[in-house]
Amino acid sequence: MNTRVFMLNGPNLNMLGRREPEIYGTTTLASIRLQSEKLADELGLACDFRQTNHEGVMVDWVQEAFENEAAVIVNPAGLSFHSVPLLDALKLITRPLVEVHLSNIHARDEYHRHSMTSTVARGVIAGCGAEGYSLALRAVAAMLKSGQ
Repeated sequence: MNTRVFMLNGPNLNMLGRREPEIYGTTTLASIRLQSEKLADELGLACDFRQTNHEGVMVDWVQEAFENEAAVIVNPAGLSFHSVPLLDALKLITRPLVEVHLSNIHARDEYHRHSMTSTVARGVIAGCGAEGYSLALRAVAAMLKSGQ
């Protein structure tokens, strides 16, 4: 049976391709989903790709990932910078947890530089655009293979 990977996307990521393309690029979340599902299948992973604009829904999904012993790839978007409930939920995850940001948050304005949620991630990929999702999937597959 394939290891399940929850790929969770936070607020406003449903607007990718149209929202601030100079920062986030022109690739849509639907395109990222298709690429991610294809690559996950190639890597022997079962991909569960989701997006929400609601903090509580994201917390529920992280708890669901925990209950299912799934790995998690998360792009918390704006929740990265202020969501203690999401941070606390992510602390539950025992399988690989990788955080993805399309932009290089470390080169952004002061408000967008400090991700609270990255403090509990095993890895963080930032600034690689849509390719960050593929990098995260490959990282999770490698972590699972090495028993991390």
